[in-house]
Amino acid sequence: MSKVVVFDHPLIAHKISIMRNVNTTNKDFRELLEEIAMLMTYEVTRDLPLVDKEIETPICKTTQKVLGGRQIGVVPILRAGLGMVNGVLKLVPAAKVGHIGCYRDEETAKPIKYYCKLPVDVEQREVIVVDPMLATGGSAIMAINFIKEAGVKNIKFMCLIAAPEGIEALQKEHPDVDIFIACKDERLNEQNYIVPGLGDAGDRIFGTK
Repeated sequence: MSKVVVFDHPLIAHKISIMRNVNTTNKDFRELLEEIAMLMTYEVTRDLPLVDKEIETPICKTTQKVLGGRQIGVVPILRAGLGMVNGVLKLVPAAKVGHIGCYRDEETAKPIKYYCKLPVDVEQREVIVVDPMLATGGSAIMAINFIKEAGVKNIKFMCLIAAPEGIEALQKEHPDVDIFIACKDERLNEQNYIVPGLGDAGDRIFGTK
């Protein structure tokens, strides 16, 4: 079974509290989401492999550690996942970016795919799937299905806020995908929104409501 990592960093907790506030502006919401994504990426990439490399400092030659092995790919689930991409890229600027678009049917709460574009060498990369919210888990499950169909073996999922129902569903369908969560909330309500949550992340990022 995959591991579930729930962050307990005070900076992340503070920033999420500001994002939850209904009076927080779209500009501040976007900036805070990017900052949290960057802080989370530091931990999500903790197990990246290192190799020895000989370099020359101004003083002498020396053997030091550099990243080795698989390169990184980041795949946001459109549209809200876009708000996390720059935070990841600030720490891993060489990462390639794919996009998967799916939306939730208002009546059935089921995800519907409308777009999928991945890097041509995605199967050679360790992929971080990003989406601010993990509610029912449907969109994350669908996105990871498409990524696996492209041949990717190493996948992690990173989100801002998750409901227990979404975590359980994602682990059941993809027990090999580790889940990284900034904050685990109480539950889903009757409309399948996370409680207490922060509302519709996409609308708050882009100011569409």
